[in-house]
Amino acid sequence: MAFGGGSFVTQNKILPGVYVNVNQQSKVGSALSDRGVAALGLELDWGPDGELFYLEASEFRSRAQILFGYAYGDRHLQGLRDLFLHAAGCYFYRLNSGERAACSLAEARFSGVRGNALLVTVEAAENREVGESEAGENESGVVVASGESGNTEAATQFVVTSWLDGQEVDRQQVKSAAELLDNDYICWKGGATLQAGYLSFSGGSNKAKVGAEDYQKLLEALGECEFNALGCLSCELAVQNLFVQYTREQREDNGRKFQTVLYNCAANYEGVINLGSKALAEDLPESGLVFWLLGAEAGCAVNATLTNAVYDGEIKAEATASQRDLQQALLEGSLVLHRLNGELRVLEDVNSLQNWQEGGLEDRRFNQTVRVLDQIVLDLAALFYQRYLGIVPNDNAGRISLWSDVVAYYRKLEGLRAIESFDPADVTVAQGENKKAVVISSYLNVTNAMSQLYLTVTFN
Repeated sequence: MAFGGGSFVTQNKILPGVYVNVNQQSKVGSALSDRGVAALGLELDWGPDGELFYLEASEFRSRAQILFGYAYGDRHLQGLRDLFLHAAGCYFYRLNSGERAACSLAEARFSGVRGNALLVTVEAAENREVGESEAGENESGVVVASGESGNTEAATQFVVTSWLDGQEVDRQQVKSAAELLDNDYICWKGGATLQAGYLSFSGGSNKAKVGAEDYQKLLEALGECEFNALGCLSCELAVQNLFVQYTREQREDNGRKFQTVLYNCAANYEGVINLGSKALAEDLPESGLVFWLLGAEAGCAVNATLTNAVYDGEIKAEATASQRDLQQALLEGSLVLHRLNGELRVLEDVNSLQNWQEGGLEDRRFNQTVRVLDQIVLDLAALFYQRYLGIVPNDNAGRISLWSDVVAYYRKLEGLRAIESFDPADVTVAQGENKKAVVISSYLNVTNAMSQLYLTVTFN
């Protein structure tokens, strides 16, 4: 069905349809952008080489095998299943291009060891077992195979079937190899001759070692892509430093407001979230919980927090147990999981900022605060680009119009309870140092979810 549907945070849908929120009283306008987009580089056994590709959560189940080489439920994809629990979509980049598997008739569409699981079978059409779609009736009403119905062309045709791990993924009936069409898994070689038989693929390999230069290609490929959270599974110091530097440059110099999720990386920067809990899965590195946290941070609404959020993924995870360790984790800017009433939960949705006790930075250590401030920067920039830049004169009437739009935007944030006690008088729009410049100043009180209760009980 070609209509849209589902829940919404902002009224910015494209498709006609019905979008329903249950028990949500506040409505938001199109000036507030949706969240939920992640970006991640991965070492894969299969997939596009040297290019960025985007996958929506709604497509993951149906396209998982085509893009990653394994079916949705395969153990190799448990991290991605965790990611898409909360992410709306993700930009992926394969870090470890290798060699393509091949046989005499074709080669794998992508490089990697997964291509070695491919197989091609070639059968003469008239010798194949008759299926329902290939059966017909002769003049006497007897059901016969197409090759027995007097069609002499059938004897010269071949059925070429592509298989992955014993699962049929493509079937074509042709007269020669020249008629074969490439499919999602196989590219056919020119000049080949069809002969009945089984053709196994071999020679597929992954790049032996992925280094900082491969991650640099990922960051370059991201270019001007818009996303809310960037992830990295590497525990190598050089790679992590690369991501910290990139995040700082993009946030502070280029105005790209996203946060980066790293494992065991004390970056001491509000743009980096330092995951301190270890994954205990056999098929994943100890940084494997980055998958879940990346999706959860990307998908967390502007008026929400992950504090006390239940870890609902499938990766076995280590829980920080002692009160002392939990307190130390928060002081060191580490986001950790702990066990509460039998469930793994996020202790506090904090970033890696460590010196928050100095200089009045305490609020900026909370990712909810950072999300609100980042959202404001992105949305007001988009408002200016789309409605004012090169369009509206920088006179008193133009500045009043801009002031009205900014105030209306803040009202929507207040309606979402992302900010509180907003006073339009705290917003000023004035001409800058030249006739083209306009300066907006505003004072905001960012809301944070409750996380501490100090209870006093008096009795007699």
